[in-house]
Order: sequence, then C-alpha cells, then structure tokens
Amino acid sequence: MKNKVFYYLFFVLIFLYIGLLAFNQDNLSNFLKPLIIPSLIAYTLINPKFKTRKLLLVALIFSWIGDVILIFAPIHQFYFVFGLVAFLISHLVYIKLFIKQNITTSNYRFLIIIPILITYLIGFLYILWNNLNQLKVPVTIYAIVIASMLFFATKGYFNWKGKEKVYILVGALFFIISDSILAINKFYVTLQYNSLLIMITYILAQFLIVYGICSINKKAPVTDAI
Repeated sequence: MKNKVFYYLFFVLIFLYIGLLAFNQDNLSNFLKPLIIPSLIAYTLINPKFKTRKLLLVALIFSWIGDVILIFAPIHQFYFVFGLVAFLISHLVYIKLFIKQNITTSNYRFLIIIPILITYLIGFLYILWNNLNQLKVPVTIYAIVIASMLFFATKGYFNWKGKEKVYILVGALFFIISDSILAINKFYVTLQYNSLLIMITYILAQFLIVYGICSINKKAPVTDAI
C-alpha cells in the first residue's frame, strides 16, 4: 500500500515538474527540482532493508546536492564545476553499489560493452575537446567514470539474479544519455528542448536504478542495514 501511495505522489510530482519545463517555467520548476531525489530517498526507506541500502542512499544524497547546485549554474561556471563534482561522487558510489550486489553467475558476455564504451568516450571527447578549455581534465574524468558505471551495470545485468536487473542497466544507459545531452548543449551546440530532454532522461535514470536495486534485493532483505 505504501509503495502505491509513493508511485502516485512521485508521478504527480514528475508530471508537474516536466509540465513546467515544457512551458518554459524555469523559476517554478526550480522549486520542484530539489524534491525529486528526496522522493526516491523516501521510496528507498519504505522498502525492506538490504545490505547495500546505505550506498544507494549516499549516491542519492550526492545526486540531490548536484541537482541543487546546478540550479545556480547559469550564474557562474563555479556552480557547474561543483555540481559536476557532486555527481562524480554519486556515480562512484553507484559503481561501488553495483559491485556489491550479489553475483549469481559467472557470465563474461558483458565484456562486449568495452569496445562500445571506448568508442563512445573517444567520440564524445573528440566532439567537445576544443570547447572544453580549462574543463578538459574534469570532463574527461567524469566521462570515464560514468562510462564505468554503465560497464558495471552491464556486468551486473549478465551476472545478477532477477528480471529487475534490466531496470538498472537501462537506468545507467539513460544516465549517459542525459549527461551527454547536457555536455553537448553546454560545450558544443545549443539543443532545442535541452532542459526537457536532460531532465526526462535523468529522472528515468534515477528512478529505474532505485527501483531496480530495491527490487532485486527484496528477496534477501537484512535487518541491520540503515
């Protein structure tokens, strides 16, 4: 029952937020943006406890910090850099979270993602490189980290138990799409409906990862997790 109530409240919040973005009501949408991640934190807390729940909560907290800081990014690039750092930490925690999930098989088909990720990184950085200026190093590090997150999500997809693992993989993929749109829009060319595209893919990414992690851990909850 609690989960159903959460779903209704969460999707009402998201529809309101996306609606405001669609009608270019940025000032109003900025009031709702800081509520998105706390709603996913609440969802995590109402689910049965599991051993890696603390990691999921830490990743969400740093994502929330990044969300709030990036609201002020148009004021000064300083805020963009610190928002980038917050999300970098969040992605590193997500990587640890994926590594800590229970492995049930030893399937090495996930290695097929390596040439795909290398191609993505080379192409992504090639497109942006001349426009990054003093941000070349932090953006390169960030791109490597988020590609690594997708790598470990892919590894998990082939080695975790439960059909819900697909949500985590798709969520990680949406994260790369969202961050790629953001970077291209900021450093290469202004995209039409960029805010809308960035936030829809970002919200899907966070929701699918949280839902997937909570779901694959439901069958083996523990009572000593935070």
